[in-house]
Amino acid sequence: MTAKQFLRQARYLDERINTKIAQVSSLHGLATKATATLSDMPGSPTRNTQRMEDIIIKILMLENEINSDIDYLVDLKESILAVIKAVDDEECRLLLEKRYLNFEPWEDIAAEMCTSTKNIFRLHAKALKKTAVPET
Repeated sequence: MTAKQFLRQARYLDERINTKIAQVSSLHGLATKATATLSDMPGSPTRNTQRMEDIIIKILMLENEINSDIDYLVDLKESILAVIKAVDDEECRLLLEKRYLNFEPWEDIAAEMCTSTKNIFRLHAKALKKTAVPET
């Protein structure tokens, strides 16, 4: 695994967590959506009464997955931070932290570090060369 691949893992996991959170939100909306049909006819005996239960079970399963993913993300970020701290150049460490732990865009990093995006890319290449990926 390259340094870049190792460092990117947290961002991908964070995006997957956000996707699952959006799914839970959608399921909550579905679970709370209620439509009442007024009629003097009795209800159908074959009506799906387990629909709400199924949605709640799916919500709980997704929430458990999210919690598990968050625990893994915290551990992964600790590992990434340890690797970044081992880089001997302070400017490189700052760039790596901003990009791979805070998920900042290149333009914002360049502005915060008072340099051009082109120089940030050069510094990034230098930082990756100084990054030692742990054996898996």
